[in-house]
Amino acid sequence: MARVGLTPERLARAGAELADEVGFDQVTVSALARRFDVKVASLYSHVKSSQDLRTRIALLALGELADRAADALAGRSGKDALTAFAHVYRDYATEHPGRYAAARLRLDPETAAASAGVRHAAMMRAILRGYDLAEPDQTHAVRLLGSVFHGYVSLETAGGFSHSEPDPQESWVRILDSLDALLRNWPAA
Repeated sequence: MARVGLTPERLARAGAELADEVGFDQVTVSALARRFDVKVASLYSHVKSSQDLRTRIALLALGELADRAADALAGRSGKDALTAFAHVYRDYATEHPGRYAAARLRLDPETAAASAGVRHAAMMRAILRGYDLAEPDQTHAVRLLGSVFHGYVSLETAGGFSHSEPDPQESWVRILDSLDALLRNWPAA
């Protein structure tokens, strides 16, 4: 019989908390069973496998991140929207490093299509409408922004900027200014 109070949602949330504490790569059904002081087998009535658990954590993280981004973008456009969106990603990665890593998990196409990842892409495209980019340039710009945001955040959270000047915040602001200038002056094909 399943332990009272354990649900797939509760396990995903506990897994997300564990990911923030020990790293997303360390999250397994066994680790979660130890956290709840239950036998591993009792969790398999709620999640199919460690991969299923990891997917649930990824979906939770994508949803949280999309909700934050939507709140940050409300009423903003142009550079203001671009920087608000970027700050959401950077802040989330700092506050929830394991969940942020989970949000990068490669999902199967059907799961990805039903995830909040679709909302992320739609919000980024909404930001780019303020820069008057048409296809295929809009797709190129989405890829550029995603690469810069995730690349910077990954390097920063790994300590890649902790041993040099200027302060990473100063670089972040300059990068966002540069992205805005690039988007306003997007090169013709």
